[in-house]
Amino acid sequence: MSDSIKVKGKIERKGFGTGTWALVSTSGDTYELHIPPKELQTAGLTVKVEGQIRTDVMTIAMIGPVLEVNHFEVLKE
Repeated sequence: MSDSIKVKGKIERKGFGTGTWALVSTSGDTYELHIPPKELQTAGLTVKVEGQIRTDVMTIAMIGPVLEVNHFEVLKE
């Protein structure tokens, strides 16, 4: 696994296959969330996420790097 990264953005539900949860960063990058916590499974949340990019995981959606969440904070906006 790679080093830890921190990303701020909005949670989105992408409709590929059975669907997947994604984090779209403030810079426009999309990360597919790897087994996201239940608290992150709400479209429209603005969050700060810390985690690792998983290069050893392949997905059907293939919408961007797979991000395994280690810590997150829901932001008020």
